Amino acid sequence: METNTLTLEAKNLTKSFGQTQVLKGISLNVARGEMLGILGDNGAGKSTLMKILSGFQQQTSGDLLVDGKPTRLLSVDHARSFGIECVYQDLALVNSLSVYHNMFLNREIKRGWPISLLDHRAMRERAAAALDEIGVSVPSMDVEVGTLSGGQKQAIAIARAVASNARILLLDEPLAAMGAREASLIIALIERLKARGDISMIMIAHNYVQTLDVADRIMMVQRGICTFAGHSANTSVTELLDIVRREYREDAA
Repeated sequence: METNTLTLEAKNLTKSFGQTQVLKGISLNVARGEMLGILGDNGAGKSTLMKILSGFQQQTSGDLLVDGKPTRLLSVDHARSFGIECVYQDLALVNSLSVYHNMFLNREIKRGWPISLLDHRAMRERAAAALDEIGVSVPSMDVEVGTLSGGQKQAIAIARAVASNARILLLDEPLAAMGAREASLIIALIERLKARGDISMIMIAHNYVQTLDVADRIMMVQRGICTFAGHSANTSVTELLDIVRREYREDAA
């Protein structure tokens, strides 16, 4: 992989909370148009890593590079200025609002002066165009998000991030608690985004089979360190399970 294609790099990231060290020197990179899957059990450090990459927290030590340039992400808004968007597991959707209102949540389009009013027509049209562009189908732009399925909600949250001109998309357990049909909807959406070739994606997950299917490369995080990294095409579920079994045996010894 050529270095100049990398959009995001992390080098030897550590994160401590008091005397507890959660990350112990994590390194990763993702190229333009590529998806990196990060696997690991609860408490392994995946969520902390994602919070650092999204600007929600800052690393204790180590370096972050965006487009090859060293930077320290000071906040979520700072990360967004680099085109980094994170879709968290709770999705940050308001169930009582319509699809188009959620698509423009906290960045509403307004018109008129000196009194500004919400431009519902513009938001409705742009939301429909953004969803259509990446192949997301919902009954109506006016339907309340709370009436939609879990897969449709996840798709809307991802579409909102993409519509915000995301270049680097961080996905926090996008397939969690979904049945096969719902998960297939999100996997298909991720595949379409990959096919565009202009968005880098990092996904944290628990499901080995789904992650191997959709990610180009994977890494395993255990106890705050990377214990495996490789291309999905050359990796099997059995190999990953063997790594986990070794960790359990070491803990039990």
